[in-house]
Amino acid sequence: MRAILFAFALSLVAGCGFQLRGSYALPYASLYLDMPEYSEIGAGLKRAIRVSESTRLAETANDAQAQFAPVADAREKVILSLSGTGRVREVRLRWRYGYRVVDSKGRSLVPPGEIELTRDMTYDDSNVLAKEQEETLLWRDMQTDMVQQIMRRLAAVKPTTPVVTQ
Repeated sequence: MRAILFAFALSLVAGCGFQLRGSYALPYASLYLDMPEYSEIGAGLKRAIRVSESTRLAETANDAQAQFAPVADAREKVILSLSGTGRVREVRLRWRYGYRVVDSKGRSLVPPGEIELTRDMTYDDSNVLAKEQEETLLWRDMQTDMVQQIMRRLAAVKPTTPVVTQ
């Protein structure tokens, strides 16, 4: 009986199109990440690209078919609501990350992109330490989500051949 239920559940999951998230196949043979060594996004992208196995990380921009470069990286904390006494009740964490992908001569291979992530959280002055830890966890979760979204966008985009103008 259990085997029948397991087989039925497995067929339902397979029938709905569910797949485990695997590695992404990027359309570039080699990619250079024009990011500082201490960049957390850069470290996450390097890990994800190494797992993909279809793209190698180049040591220099001249050795790469494409070059990924951040354009903007802005994190902000916005107050959403205040209590009747003027204390913060809710905040929004917002992260905007802009990027571009160019060839070795600086010509755009894909249109520049921007990703914006937001997370809302309640705030309580009596639990400051717990709320700081929650905020740190939310930023870390947003970082993981940011890397996954960048990889998804890089894998989905069809690179254009740069037009040579004289």
